[in-house]
Amino acid sequence: MKETELKALICDIGKRIYTNGFVAANDGNITVKLNDREYLTTPTGISKGYLTPEMIVKVNDKGETLEGEYRPSSEVKVHLRVYSEREDVGAVVHAHPPYATTFAVAHIPLDEYILPESVYALGAVPIVPYAQPSTQELADGLIPYLQDYDAFILENHGTVTVGADLIKAYYKTETLEYNAKITYLTKVLGKWNELPQDEIEKLVASYRASNPGGKHPGYVKFG
Repeated sequence: MKETELKALICDIGKRIYTNGFVAANDGNITVKLNDREYLTTPTGISKGYLTPEMIVKVNDKGETLEGEYRPSSEVKVHLRVYSEREDVGAVVHAHPPYATTFAVAHIPLDEYILPESVYALGAVPIVPYAQPSTQELADGLIPYLQDYDAFILENHGTVTVGADLIKAYYKTETLEYNAKITYLTKVLGKWNELPQDEIEKLVASYRASNPGGKHPGYVKFG
């Protein structure tokens, strides 16, 4: 995809996360990898629902601006750490979807497999210990989880999802939030039923067969 097309796609995904209520005001950020030295990022201080292609900033692997009139997202160092640890990742989405963020505030991982779609697409989703947003500490906190997962819940903060391209990374945010919502509502009902482990293993095997080399944690319980 051409750079101009990627900038337009970032704006489109930004509008989607804003209109879906996954971010408020100027929250959230999106990056796309162009090559090992260059990345596109959303600017700081701009609502994701009102982005235009000329607002998108190009940075290098140190987070320094190469092109663009706006300042890059203050969270870009977190994204760059992901890219440095995962060569297979082509895009990163950070958002604050309400149900998943509720689990973030409660410090509860999403490791109950109740929906086959979330088992297939995500697997378990770990909780990353709290660190102040926009810091290197937050970026470093992802390291223990990066090799095994594609979706992360940040304590008292929000979510990070990664993918081979921006569409895949964004879809993981949608799947994560939907699974968090259904999980939350089953807790309200006071009753839920996990899929049998043999069914979980079949779904994980199906994912791995369709995505050679793709990350999937399999059947995982935290704590």
